[in-house]
Amino acid sequence: MNTTRMLLLVAMILFPAASMAQGFQVAFGQMQQDTELPVEVDADNLSVNQNDGSAVFTGNVSIVQGEMRLTADKVNVHYQAETRTIARLVATGDVLLVQGPDVAEADAAEYSIESGNVHMTGNVMVLQEATTITADEMTVNLADNTAHMHGRVKTILRSE
Repeated sequence: MNTTRMLLLVAMILFPAASMAQGFQVAFGQMQQDTELPVEVDADNLSVNQNDGSAVFTGNVSIVQGEMRLTADKVNVHYQAETRTIARLVATGDVLLVQGPDVAEADAAEYSIESGNVHMTGNVMVLQEATTITADEMTVNLADNTAHMHGRVKTILRSE
């Protein structure tokens, strides 16, 4: 077991309340995400609401932007009224986020294009090589490749 993992394990054992109350930060992905890149959406169905400027994609929804890939059962796309560009994506049902070698899954996620943050909620699980981390919520910052785990956090550290 490498030194970093050993120190993390010791810290979690000795200070569990502090690590649970304040959350847990991890690296997520390897490359900085360019949120200016186009967002490609592929789905079985599309419903557009001209009144509120939203679109709903359903059925095997796949969203790709640069190196980031997000899949879900349903994705609501919200546009900025002034520019008609995408403001945010709200995904629900079997949400999967892939950034480089890292994978996260959750019940729901909201991706704010401007901030470059993906906020995942409900049964969040992150897989990174031999490490699995679960939490109530996670916020991924695609600009600096970090993720902050919120709520009850649990990890299983394995020796390689």
